Amino acid sequence: MRLDQLILPSFAMAAATLWASAADPAPQKPNVLFIAVDDLRPELGCYGKDYIKSPNIDRMAKAGMVFDRAYCQQAVCSPSRTSLMTGTRPDTTRVWDLVTHFRVALPDVVTLGQHFKNNGYFVQGMGKIYHGHLDDPPTWSVPWQTPKAPKYALAESMGMSPDTAEGEPDDDAPVTNGKKKKAKAAGAGKDGEGSGRGMVYECADVPDSTYQDGKVAELAVQTMRDLGNKNQPFFLAVGFIKPHLPWVAPKKYWDLYDEAKIALAPNPFYPKDAPDYAIRMLDGEIYKYGGMAGKGPLVPDELARKLKHAYFASVSYSDAQIGVVLDELKRLGLDQNTIVILWGDHGWKLGEHRSWGKHSNCENDANAPLILSVPGMKNAGAHTDALVEFVDIYPTLSELAGLPLPSHLEGTSFKPLLDDPKRPWKTAAFSQYPRPKIGAELMGYSMRTERYRFTVWVAVTDHTKVDAIELYDHQTDPQENVNIAKDPAQAQLVTKLMTLWKQGWQGAKPPVAQLPKTGQ
Repeated sequence: MRLDQLILPSFAMAAATLWASAADPAPQKPNVLFIAVDDLRPELGCYGKDYIKSPNIDRMAKAGMVFDRAYCQQAVCSPSRTSLMTGTRPDTTRVWDLVTHFRVALPDVVTLGQHFKNNGYFVQGMGKIYHGHLDDPPTWSVPWQTPKAPKYALAESMGMSPDTAEGEPDDDAPVTNGKKKKAKAAGAGKDGEGSGRGMVYECADVPDSTYQDGKVAELAVQTMRDLGNKNQPFFLAVGFIKPHLPWVAPKKYWDLYDEAKIALAPNPFYPKDAPDYAIRMLDGEIYKYGGMAGKGPLVPDELARKLKHAYFASVSYSDAQIGVVLDELKRLGLDQNTIVILWGDHGWKLGEHRSWGKHSNCENDANAPLILSVPGMKNAGAHTDALVEFVDIYPTLSELAGLPLPSHLEGTSFKPLLDDPKRPWKTAAFSQYPRPKIGAELMGYSMRTERYRFTVWVAVTDHTKVDAIELYDHQTDPQENVNIAKDPAQAQLVTKLMTLWKQGWQGAKPPVAQLPKTGQ
């Protein structure tokens, strides 16, 4: 055989291999649809509550995984959202209220959106992602935006409220040093406390797009159409504000429920033997709305049913807007390569413990919905009882997208749970909440284990000074109605849990072999 007969075929094969390699595009990174819902309880159809009409969240759950025991790091908007977006805990962000911006304490921290942006993603946010006006421009590729919309559709609902635009409803800011803090850092908005407000609920026969969430859904749809034409993966953060107060929703969502059949909270009383500051009652934000003056703390049954009806209608309204976004994602064909995550920033009490609001360490407030759908996942429709925390969302999404994990993260990627929902995981999840007390300022650090909720109230300035302890056995008392910490029969258990509590979140991590590497 001639030399050219040997060389030419070999050359042709090599060239063909090089051409094929160049022609094959690099694996496309997945998009991320990041859906936040304000004040949403894990009281949805996919959480076993079939009386709630949440068909769109439920179908997302069928395509993904439901985390039955997911916990926020502090049950109020800004601290929870800040913790999630920075991947760090409230004592690191130094955000325990609604007016402090995290860049005061962490000027150079790379947020979740910023991390994706730095790794080639187009990152856009709309609606409520950060709290109120506490935006963070470095997070986004283009400025964050929220469509303007009326807070109420009916003039009679507006009451004395000077602000009828649906922007950021004011929460109650935790008190620090005996007074409300003023806004800090560039971009921090008004506190807004003490302003007049309209009615606590509204039922109006109006289109979905009347209120903010309907307009946010429309903006998300248009944005996805635009992003789908970009030759770049996207991270789209869409924040829905309902069911945050005031509970306003179009009439058709109210009509989904028979008010007479709505069950009231089974425990409308304060937890026995709990410290008197563990749960706030009369000073909650709900009592600043029209129709609530002088109604608490034990709200009459007729009004309580009306309030729950209003909340449920708001949930169904928000669910419908989520459906609009999911439908467009599918219509555009983007669902085939898009990670979808839905989270509620914290829970909410609907009369439990004689309270209407959040602002505590109790299970009703710290436990919140979390659903994650990844294209091609093998356990679609599954639930997991593994203890996970919102601070884990940053590393999880990063790992799913193939991004390196920053070294500052204080959570753990729960990606391994997608393949094995029952695998051994964290031994505890941690939340916290501040409380003023005459002569002291306290922080309650709460640890949720497989069976117990254990909360230790310590002086902010000295964590060795214990003011009170709470212990609830979820096996015998899932509603956390009786604090057994002072029961002599539980002394050994208290000692054991205190040891675990002192180890903190660092001591509750999953087995080392299951942890992804950080600091890359």
